[in-house]
Amino acid sequence: MDEMTTSSAALDDDETRGAAEPADGIREPGDPDVDAPGGRDRTIRGAALLATLIALPVTLLIAVLAFAKLSPDTPAAAPSPSASASRAQSSAPVEMAAPALAARPATVCRALVSQLPQTIRDLAQRPVTAGPEQNAAYGDPALTLACGGTEPTVPATDEVWRVNSVCWHPVEQGDATVLTTVDRETPVTVRIPRSYEQPLQWVAPISSTIVASVPSGGNIPAGCQG
Repeated sequence: MDEMTTSSAALDDDETRGAAEPADGIREPGDPDVDAPGGRDRTIRGAALLATLIALPVTLLIAVLAFAKLSPDTPAAAPSPSASASRAQSSAPVEMAAPALAARPATVCRALVSQLPQTIRDLAQRPVTAGPEQNAAYGDPALTLACGGTEPTVPATDEVWRVNSVCWHPVEQGDATVLTTVDRETPVTVRIPRSYEQPLQWVAPISSTIVASVPSGGNIPAGCQG
């Protein structure tokens, strides 16, 4: 009887092992395909999502490159208004007289001319035919400056204008406005062609140089005093 019980128990144990083990007798522990069928589906979906995320930027990059290749070249930038509006001017010497000056006015004029700006607004400085130590010219038609000479007589009824601390007396001529200082020990005369509007604006940078190099003095009109 004991022998039959033992045989039956052994038989049951063999059947149990046969049901639990694969036919080849080899089983991988924790095999997701066996233990968790749903895990395989999540893995496949994750891989598909990752592939999509990688492929999308590559597709966009290819589309951008193709569009750029087919697009026309960028047109050249239009010239700036300031460049197109700049004045064309001659660089030839401007004819000017150079009267002899006494020692003091000659010294003052050399100091003035040496400190003049290279440009006045959009007019570039030009050479002169005579007296570069006392004369200067800008632009075309030429705006000219002459230092020295006789101090002008200003009628009491005439207008005088202060520009950057320098007093100027204007005289209208046929083709130009002539402005002469009336508050400096050595007169400075600037001739501005009629084509340059608002002549007082053109002497503003010259006035600043005069203040720095030509002392005040002379018979200063009442309108320039104070």
